[in-house]
Amino acid sequence: MSTSVVPPMAARRPLTVLHLAPHPDDEAIGAPATLLALRDAGHRVINLACSLGRPDQVTRRRAEVERACRRAGWELVIHDPLLAISRDDDLAQAQAQLRASVQRLADAEGVDIVAAPSPHDGHRGHEVVGRAARDAVLGLEQSPCLWLWGLWADLPFPTLYSGFGRRRMWRVLRVLSSHRGEIGRNDYRLLVRARATANRVLGCERVFDFGARMREQRYAELLTEVLVRDGTWWTGVPREPDPRVPLLGVEPAERIGWWLDQPSVGDRLREQPARPSGPSDAS
Repeated sequence: MSTSVVPPMAARRPLTVLHLAPHPDDEAIGAPATLLALRDAGHRVINLACSLGRPDQVTRRRAEVERACRRAGWELVIHDPLLAISRDDDLAQAQAQLRASVQRLADAEGVDIVAAPSPHDGHRGHEVVGRAARDAVLGLEQSPCLWLWGLWADLPFPTLYSGFGRRRMWRVLRVLSSHRGEIGRNDYRLLVRARATANRVLGCERVFDFGARMREQRYAELLTEVLVRDGTWWTGVPREPDPRVPLLGVEPAERIGWWLDQPSVGDRLREQPARPSGPSDAS
């Protein structure tokens, strides 16, 4: 992250960050190093666990996300009722429920930043959460900044470059290791380290334009910052957020509603009519 000149203490008030985790372990995969940096800088981080997996997993996954948040120093709120965001669930209902919950939390806690998966993240549950975050922020009288991360689909235009070193990577992996059941199924620790390495190589050019020089820190996370101005969505200007004053330098850059509001690729595919049967399908 940047080493910009720090403004007076009056401008460095502690912020409240609300992170939306579609599933337990997403808080430790989406943008965990960025959230840890914000917490270390004295800001309040609330992780809203939107679901706890399948019914037979709830007890285990609740314990795992509680352990992860203790290790990270984040507050934990578990959505009540748990959201149903699997393939055969009513996703529109889940989106409406979460939108209302995010708005209540944002008003009650004075949220400055909402962090969430992209509405185009390639996983139906993640996209529901991303759309709910988008709609909630747009509907608030004082709209927080929205920081979007990508997991199952890459962000097409990241605007935030969040660099970090080996010690923070160790802490990220320790938080993620709290999710023993998921790690045993698929070791996401490999992904987190590899993605952060790739982001260091590609990130500066993706955020600051091609030809930009690689930063010194060993790892990086990339996010897309979007802002509401007069009811319109804008990207923030490309920047390296200082965790002490993470909203320093926030300015609108490009209109982005045309992307943020459109259906995802997955939604478009699911809306397609069934494939007509051909000769090979005949009984």
